[in-house]
Amino acid sequence: MIADARQLSELIERLSPLPQIAIDTEADSLHSYFEKLCLIQISTETEDVLVDPLAEVDLRPLYEVLGDKRLILHGADYDLRLFNRGGYFPATDIFDTMIAARLCGYQELGLAALVSRHFDVNLSKASQKANWALRPLSEQMLDYAISDTKYLLPLAAILEKELRRLERWEWFIESRDRLVTAAREPRKRDEAQAWRISGSAALSPREQSILRVLWQWRDGEASAWDRPAFHVMGNADLIRIAAEAAGGKVNPPQRMSGRRRKSFDVVLALALEIPESDWPVTVRVPRRRATREQMDRVEALKKIRDAAATTLALDPSILAPRSALEAAAFDPESPALMRWQRELLGLAALTGHGDGG
Repeated sequence: MIADARQLSELIERLSPLPQIAIDTEADSLHSYFEKLCLIQISTETEDVLVDPLAEVDLRPLYEVLGDKRLILHGADYDLRLFNRGGYFPATDIFDTMIAARLCGYQELGLAALVSRHFDVNLSKASQKANWALRPLSEQMLDYAISDTKYLLPLAAILEKELRRLERWEWFIESRDRLVTAAREPRKRDEAQAWRISGSAALSPREQSILRVLWQWRDGEASAWDRPAFHVMGNADLIRIAAEAAGGKVNPPQRMSGRRRKSFDVVLALALEIPESDWPVTVRVPRRRATREQMDRVEALKKIRDAAATTLALDPSILAPRSALEAAAFDPESPALMRWQRELLGLAALTGHGDGG
């Protein structure tokens, strides 16, 4: 475990001359409200190491040396967002083994399935939901973490060879570039609408009013406690209580401390007093009605896509999901499709959009 400046400096010295490095991350999103990077796994041709971001070590020198490497990751979107939230992370040459496997036509895309397929090794999932903020990490957790990067370098070599054989390397590059660009764009929660959880649309306006207050109460409790919101109360309970309370019945979950129960009772009482004028209003954005010509175009593109998918032995949604077909049919300038997708569908001449940037 790299946990001090000297060890990190020595690691950077070993990494500096290498052209590519396998990397992965672990965070504590299942155990904390304020998610943080808890572990960085790194594998090279000669070693597997773990870096501890929770130690008081400046990681910027590590990020800088990684910036000009090819980084091999599996399902890179989450890891890149985690790195970017923590500071400047300049890497752009990413090889995502999940994207590569998808474009090769694999049905099972999980890392465990790919490692089993190519190396006849069964990866353990025992620490998948572990609390990575704990120290020291158990031997089981250490083994699990290392296995996430141990096979990525040879796996990437196999998949790259397959992509080039299938003449889909350019597909991969464009798909990768789009992923990297998207991962650099921050995702901001819409505070005014965040309470609209799954199931809330079926509630009446008064029930939604109660739900909104209870959701805000839960969010505040989770933030103060630094625990995920579901540790305070699950979404199903929020929906149920909001519906029951509007009808004069209150049956909160059994597991609730005395302080939290008192707080809950006060908040619920206030929610029940909210006047109708302050109840949430659902603004329904009218869906654009497609013309007959546009729908015909969608169906024509779908037939082309499905035929190409059959020929290439790929899932049609990989070549173009329905939503992207509609976007292209409704607006030829839409960037929903990448260039390689447009070429397969015979749309390349329409625009230059979809180049991954």
